[in-house]
Amino acid sequence: MIFQALFDSMHFSGWLLFGFALLLLTDVIRSWRPPNFPPGPWAVPFLGNIFTGADNQTMKKLAQEYGPVFSLRKGSERLVFISGYKMVKEALLNQLDSFADRPVVPLFNDIFHGLGISLSNGYLWKKQRKFANTHLRYFGEGQKSLEKYIEVESNFLCEAFKDEQGRPFNPHYTLTNAVSNIISAVVFGHRFEYSDQSFRSFLQLDNDTIALAGPAQLYDAFPGLFKYLPGPHQTVHANYRVILNFLRKEIEKHQEEWNPDDPRDYIDMYLAEMEKKKEDPQAGFNTENLLACTLDLIEAGTETTANTLRWGLVYMMNYPEIQEKVQAEIDRVIGQSRQPTMADRPNLPYTEAVIHETQRLGNIVPLGLPRMATKDTTLGEYLIPKGTSVTMILGSVLFDKNEWATPDIFNPEHFLDSKGQFLRKDAFLPFSAGKRVCIGEHMAKLELFLFFTSLLQRFTFSPVPGEMPSVEGVHGFTYTPKEFRMLAVPR
Repeated sequence: MIFQALFDSMHFSGWLLFGFALLLLTDVIRSWRPPNFPPGPWAVPFLGNIFTGADNQTMKKLAQEYGPVFSLRKGSERLVFISGYKMVKEALLNQLDSFADRPVVPLFNDIFHGLGISLSNGYLWKKQRKFANTHLRYFGEGQKSLEKYIEVESNFLCEAFKDEQGRPFNPHYTLTNAVSNIISAVVFGHRFEYSDQSFRSFLQLDNDTIALAGPAQLYDAFPGLFKYLPGPHQTVHANYRVILNFLRKEIEKHQEEWNPDDPRDYIDMYLAEMEKKKEDPQAGFNTENLLACTLDLIEAGTETTANTLRWGLVYMMNYPEIQEKVQAEIDRVIGQSRQPTMADRPNLPYTEAVIHETQRLGNIVPLGLPRMATKDTTLGEYLIPKGTSVTMILGSVLFDKNEWATPDIFNPEHFLDSKGQFLRKDAFLPFSAGKRVCIGEHMAKLELFLFFTSLLQRFTFSPVPGEMPSVEGVHGFTYTPKEFRMLAVPR
């Protein structure tokens, strides 16, 4: 009777208030911090910490306040972040199997549907990654063949820079095209001319998509809601549809020309594997997965390396004395009569140190792709439940003050010993580590050395008067240099 009377007396506003209170209670229960879970800042009801930035400084402040293992809430999901070399090493290397899976990332899952190499899991992921690794390792005649491709492309790149005749120009997409031509040769069996507007548009679209993927991550917290609302996520999805259509045409062309007795590239080898694995559908060798894997390889083999080279040019212009030392070493070891080769690398310790310092300070992928706890795991003093999304803050490792003498300054001495020889550092993890280490690491190292050394051998780079490139970058899904123009003066 009492409840009936209360029910009858409540007006619309009362019901509205009651409904809100019920929703609030539900949110509190759903998002209740599990026992011994990593600490984190107070979260706004329903929204969580969606307004907390993911830039380097914000992550650094959170780690200082809450420790190297902390948490944030996006919507109703709790995310764990791991900071600093000691704890990242513990997660990625000492507990190798604890964080080997990927969580569902709605922004990308709507495109990949759990396929490909980067975002897949389990048996399918193991088979796809192993196949890609094998092809990348034994492409052509192996490393020597890949090295030769890069040497040839370095010539094309240097000629393109020479054609600018010392005038101001933006090197962004010429560099990106050159780098992408290496993975294109591996995947498609051919390169693209720098004048190819169709491929240039493809690269620009992909670059824009990766830049927007950072701001579009609000979609990951509320995919059901934002799916129908305007925002950067709509542009990301629209761009990916165009990108996939470009790749689909390449695959269709390969299917038309395919000769199983004469495989030319990754796609041809994959088509052959589709025939072999017809009785094993769980391995995922099918046309849709080929499309997803192709996109994975093209993006992994283009964006990070091209932007590292752009950072290299930015630093050389900001630190001309370092550029002069690199050129002096190249002149002494190689001279001007021949191209650099990988055999020169041991004899160019300062150049190698500058390349590594560019990767460290450039910090291209500060957060990397998220991992997922494959089981209940103890990290430090905290319990991370199975299924929790975990992000390794790679930038915190590359800037760890306990590992680097001057973490915030461009300093090649970080990678040189007292005798001036190249020094490997355990805390150098731009490619991440463990079972999900970047699949293109080996290729990227070849490209960075050969492209960078060839450019510094042939040109002196200087800023356009009054336009010194900024050493502060732009945060998207990756951390990239701001657009800049430069002068490339032949030596």
